[in-house]
Amino acid sequence: MADSPDPERSPHGRSHGPRRPPMPPDAARHESAIEAAIARGDFDDLPGAGKPLDLPRQEDPDWWIKRKLEDDDLDRDALLPPVMLLRREAETLSETSRSLPTEHDVREHLEDFNARVLADRARNPLARMLAPTVDVEERVARWRDEQAREGGGSPAAAVASTAPGERRGLFRRLFRRR
Repeated sequence: MADSPDPERSPHGRSHGPRRPPMPPDAARHESAIEAAIARGDFDDLPGAGKPLDLPRQEDPDWWIKRKLEDDDLDRDALLPPVMLLRREAETLSETSRSLPTEHDVREHLEDFNARVLADRARNPLARMLAPTVDVEERVARWRDEQAREGGGSPAAAVASTAPGERRGLFRRLFRRR
């Protein structure tokens, strides 16, 4: 019987361990591209070469997201659900309204906020957490009072700053000219 070559031995008689199954064509192409890059020196002098990886100590599947948020200057509010953003905005509506110059702008801003809240409720009808709607007339009346106090003018001057043809509410009806 002829000596058949042992697949686990090299021609020099050394053992190389168990024989590997052949690689799929894609994997072989990738391996050869990596080996060629190593031979060219493409992986020499990479940042962090020879340093240990900075991995979390405990098993955390979201470690890379947390690291990205820490390292980069990302807006964390963009990760919040819309209802949370609306609730945060509701907390600052008074300050925002104070900075608006006319009653028309205040009314428009508050109505836009209410429209966004109602749209969110329509998209998520079974949501446990809801953003509050605001009473536009009450907030506009409060804005008028603040404008009258700050500007030293009369409340009628604040009403006069509204857009023409706009509904003016109770305050306007009480002080209209006859």
